[in-house]
Amino acid sequence: MKRLLATTAIATILAGPVFATELTIGAANVSTYLDPGRDHSNVGSQFYYNTFDTLVEKDHDTTETKWLPGLATEWKLIEPTVMELKLRQGVRFHNGEDMTADDVVFSLNRMYQATFTPYKVRARDRLENFKAAEKVDDYTIRIRVAREEPLWETLLNLQQVMIIPEEYTKGLTGDPKVAEDDDYEAFSLKPVGTGPYKVTEFVPGERVVWERFDGFWGEKAPLDKATVKRMPETASRITALKTGEADLITNVAPDQLSLIESDPTLKAVSAPTALFHVMIMNVNHPKLKDPRIRQALSLAVDRDTLNDALWLGKAIVPSTHTLKEFGALYMPQLKTFEYNPEKAKQLLMEAGYDGFEVTFDTDPVYYTNGLLAAQAITEMWAAVGVKGKVQVSDKWSGNSPDLMVRNWSNPMYFADPFGSFGVMWAPHGPSESEGRFNTDEAYAKTWERFRFSKNVEARKAAYAELMDRIKADPPVLPLYRPFESWAMNKNVNWSPKPGNIPYVLDFRAGSISFATN
Repeated sequence: MKRLLATTAIATILAGPVFATELTIGAANVSTYLDPGRDHSNVGSQFYYNTFDTLVEKDHDTTETKWLPGLATEWKLIEPTVMELKLRQGVRFHNGEDMTADDVVFSLNRMYQATFTPYKVRARDRLENFKAAEKVDDYTIRIRVAREEPLWETLLNLQQVMIIPEEYTKGLTGDPKVAEDDDYEAFSLKPVGTGPYKVTEFVPGERVVWERFDGFWGEKAPLDKATVKRMPETASRITALKTGEADLITNVAPDQLSLIESDPTLKAVSAPTALFHVMIMNVNHPKLKDPRIRQALSLAVDRDTLNDALWLGKAIVPSTHTLKEFGALYMPQLKTFEYNPEKAKQLLMEAGYDGFEVTFDTDPVYYTNGLLAAQAITEMWAAVGVKGKVQVSDKWSGNSPDLMVRNWSNPMYFADPFGSFGVMWAPHGPSESEGRFNTDEAYAKTWERFRFSKNVEARKAAYAELMDRIKADPPVLPLYRPFESWAMNKNVNWSPKPGNIPYVLDFRAGSISFATN
């Protein structure tokens, strides 16, 4: 059986494993590199969980936080700033090497003590408190932090600290005893992990092929092979699904779901995704330095109308930068963002807006409904007297001094405000480091209170202060939590798990099955 499509074929598999269980996925985008340490893109998030493992695992079947043993079987604080972890024995990398403390220390310190520029960026916005990992013996390590860490397990479960093999990585280029930048670049094209699937083919930006890794330490992977192919146009993905070229497709907009629902051989699963599509504004652009201009651009956007028009009312429009997954730190009572076109007009008049053009940058296909949202927003600006222009390009402009406004996303990298707002808008984070956002001493002190307090109420109070700052001098407007859909052959039983970060294509044991009727 070349691919898993017919119920009779599935029944044959169940009766006796004569044919391979294979799946083809049509994805809107495919990464240009595969390295969990450097990546934090929505596209990249699709690919890592099948191939790599973290020290601390979690129950992905629920949004409640339930930590589980991963590559570490137990862990405990031995000092206020030192965590000791016992490592799982008998774990093997895809290239056949046994995993030991040397690999784990290497993997962690490549982030905690980063020298490779992309790792430095990710370490700065997530792992700045983590100073070093050290080996105690072949299956015991210790991790040291600068300050007492309230989010130990959370930050040991990050994609960025998934474990990779030391000897293999160092041997990819140059001196096999030294980790060089070229080694990490080479690793991103030939990744090796400990997960249930190994990457057997990777064509950057086009295709990823996984095959079951029979040496996996955990429960056997259900698929023999999974192939992800880039199909950037929604119509092409749907056609591929209908013709059998694909078994599952990503990023189906709500207005396309009727094409799936009307076909008895297909089905769809949908959910508001744990991230925000956002509009970002460059606070340092000469034309936008007056916060009243940016307040007006934000107040002019009717997000409920966007939701109705683009998502059939199924997206979630937030009152502030908060997600239900944050649990006790979910704060919908904050009213940071609103629609008020009359106030927008007043602020524009007060700021002396003289009719200059405000450009809105967008990729043509990266975000579902991204281009349509940009066009609608510039029309809303026109209604309050702002001249807007949509600029379409597949080039990222978020680090350009010429940027005025563009779309972006703020995903939930982990279930805490730090894992969404914080990763993007903390001092020295990507927004500030790319030159479109500024922080000061007062903002930094408030952030520190939020980040390191062990008291939930203290964290909530500090976060409310941060939202007040964002409201007064806005760099961002969360538009909505998009209502994303995946469509598939009716015999494929798969859906995104609520405890995973957005867009993960999880094909581990228990995550995918097949109908037999």
